[in-house]
This record gives sequence, structure tokens and C-alpha cells, in this order.
Amino acid sequence: MDPLSEVLSLLRIRNYHSASLTLGGAWAFHFPRKEGIKFTAVAKGSCWLHVEGEQLPQRLQQGDCFLMTRGLPFTLYSDKSQRVLDADAHVQTLAANELSLHYGGDDVQLVGGRFDFTGTPAQLLLGTLPPVVHVPGNEPQASILRWALERFIGELQHKRPGRSLMNEHLAHIMLVEVLRTHLATLGSHGIGWFFGLADRNLNLALSALHDQPAHRWTVQALAQRANMSRSAFALRFKQVVGTAPMEYLTHWRMLLASDRLQNSDDSVSTIAFSLGYESESAFSSAFKRVMSQSPRHYLREHVA
Repeated sequence: MDPLSEVLSLLRIRNYHSASLTLGGAWAFHFPRKEGIKFTAVAKGSCWLHVEGEQLPQRLQQGDCFLMTRGLPFTLYSDKSQRVLDADAHVQTLAANELSLHYGGDDVQLVGGRFDFTGTPAQLLLGTLPPVVHVPGNEPQASILRWALERFIGELQHKRPGRSLMNEHLAHIMLVEVLRTHLATLGSHGIGWFFGLADRNLNLALSALHDQPAHRWTVQALAQRANMSRSAFALRFKQVVGTAPMEYLTHWRMLLASDRLQNSDDSVSTIAFSLGYESESAFSSAFKRVMSQSPRHYLREHVA
């Protein structure tokens, strides 16, 4: 799999719910901080979105979608001169995982879903994203996001067998489409994992690391994959991704290891050898350096 697919495959959904907003006239609602990420589509009308900490609000048009990545407080409004109301005081709970807000009419309609992703890779993915990723309605990804949101809400409402697995896949589809949109907008200047993926040469090296994490990689071998000289590759990788190539490989191996410790019955030694370590002690030392605790301590702490 490609690096983005590899990382996404390690994410698990813990909690999720849907929300629909039907609004009319002049209004403004404040939504408090809530953990998780939020996908929203504008099904009808237009409004403004202002996320706490951002200097400027964003105009949302019918067909647009957006992803909020950090659970920050935000305000939706039709008219910024309006007194801001507390959204929680107007939200109705239709079911355990279904919320609704109706106010003043139906000029504007939004549908959304909120998810809590678990797993260490969530930090790798979401920690480097901006607080809001806006997908305009004329982007190809927007139609896919709207379709997936509609299916997600339908699964919650109809409660058919297999809905948990279906919603996990739908959440991944929505996340992939938003991340693709974000990758397409990145320039050549910036530091972080996504900038590495967006770099044509570094992407080749990252793909090799993710495809064969147990391989005894060297900087020279990775530079050849990236069609660069060793020195130029090492410098470029550190400048763009933010870590040295071998340090990145160790971190990726530990993400794989932490996932297997939580979600498989494999022993520590089995995991160690499968990830290219010649001894359990060498693996344990690397794991403790990256994860700040030993594999066995991690296992006791994260597995019920």
C-alpha cells in the first residue's frame, strides 16, 4: 500500500454521531470544543464559518464540505451582527448518535458527522493538518464527501446489520478524500509528513519505507529510490519531513508495533523479528525510546 493508505489502515473509530442543522433568517451559533474530527456538507444555502484561533471566517456555499481536525470551538452564522447563541442549548438529541438543530426556517441546511479516531497514527495524520480543510463544491472530492455523509447518516438512522463496519469505511473514505484535497493544495515550502508525500522524489522513498519496514534500509538505498544523491536526499528529507530518514523508519516501525500490540495476539519477540530487529532487546530499546515505555508496559496499559 501507499504511505497514506498504510497509516489510515491503523486508525480505528471509537465513537461517532451525525448532526443536521436547519436554519433560517438571521442567526449565529457557537459550538463548543469537542474531541474528534468533524465532516460537514452544506446541503442548501450558504453561511459563514469562523474557527477559534483563525483570523478570518470562511464563506461556505451550497455543495461545499469541510473537515475540522482539532475539535476547536467554532461559530456558524448568517449575519455576524447577530447575537451569538449557544448551540448546545438548541440541539435536540434524536437518538444516542443522532443530533439535530432547527432554528428560524430552512434557508440553510448542513449535515455532518463527528468521529473519534484512535491509534497513535491519528497524531501523525491530524496533527499536521490545518484546523479546517475546506473542499469547495466544484471539487470532485466534494461530491464523494456528500455521498459518503448521506450514506453515513442513513446507516445511523436505519440501524441495519453491519452498520458499524460500514460507518468505519465511510469515515475512512471521507478522510481520504479530504486529505487528497489537502495534498493537492500544498506548495513546495513547509515541514511535515504531508509535505513529504507531496514531494515527488521523497514520496518514492517514503513508499519504499512503508512497503518494506523490516528491510535493512540505508540512506544510500533510499536515495537511489528517490533518484537523488545520498547527501542531497538526506538533507532534503530532514528539511521537508522534519526527521532524518532512519529516524522516520524507526518511528514507523514503532507505530506498526503499537498497533499489533493492541490488536493482535503476537508476542513481543514475534513483532520484533517481523519488523527487522535481530533481538527482542534491540526492539524494546527502540520502542521505549520512541513510545516512552517498554512494549510490555505499553501492552498492559493499552490492552484490557
